[in-house]
Amino acid sequence: MVYTLTFNPSLDYTLEFDDISPGRLNRAKSTAITPGGKGINVSRILTGLGVDNLILGFTAGFTGDEIERSLKGLGCRSEFIKLDRGCSRINVKVRSGSVTELNAPGPEISRDALFQLFNRLDRLAKDDYLVLAGNIPGGLPDYTCGQILEKMNSKEVRTIVDMSGAALLSALGFEPFLIKPNRQELEELFCARRSSREDSEKYIRRLQEKGARNVLVSLDSEGAILLTENNELYYQAAPEGKVINPVGAGDSMVAGFIWGFIRSGDYREALKCGVSAGSASAFSPDLALGEDIKALRSLMGLSH
Repeated sequence: MVYTLTFNPSLDYTLEFDDISPGRLNRAKSTAITPGGKGINVSRILTGLGVDNLILGFTAGFTGDEIERSLKGLGCRSEFIKLDRGCSRINVKVRSGSVTELNAPGPEISRDALFQLFNRLDRLAKDDYLVLAGNIPGGLPDYTCGQILEKMNSKEVRTIVDMSGAALLSALGFEPFLIKPNRQELEELFCARRSSREDSEKYIRRLQEKGARNVLVSLDSEGAILLTENNELYYQAAPEGKVINPVGAGDSMVAGFIWGFIRSGDYREALKCGVSAGSASAFSPDLALGEDIKALRSLMGLSH
């Protein structure tokens, strides 16, 4: 069973323009409203691929109700904890050639609500997966992520951490099953500029030395690198295609990796599935459909 945890879900309001003139009235040619948040994105892809999963996290207010309603309409299962105050955030994404993201703060998560989350995490068992994606909200204690990872370690749950900066570094000591920084996040961690693939490989090994069992790094249009706990280093090029919307491609890669590993137990296959899912979403106006991911995977040929 796969569980995803989104502390701060959102409604993503996407507006598409032919051109933007700052400081003037601009009329969008199309709009879309979708449930957002890194863990939610992972679950949407997993659901499309037929992988049983459950979304955990917190919602609040009328926007929280809409997040839950829209996820149900997409076939996703969720068990959110309803907060007493505030509203789940609305994030705005402006697409005009490139994508500009405007993210709002979320509601405050009370200690009681956090306690309810820990009770729900008690159901996870050996060989389940827990995806921790996105940063911990500022109102929660700094050690929240560590508490969750420590709890999951005692249950032999496979934890997957898709965070950045200090949050990612602090997670390494709990030996997560997988971490997935992108190239930019990797460069920020090691104060590097314009790192080459060789540089990325060096940084990946250092992250593994700090505790991560497997390290997956997305390299945008170049594909991805995976260093496994068996000290195998794999590189997978991305398939050719027109990038329409890169938002959510990294989350899709995480979901594709899980899908590939669950069905094969093979890291090379998991990497190919991850790159297929990330690329398929980048080539789509929204997150990719399962059939599109499977089609791209079939074009990559056999794993070995």
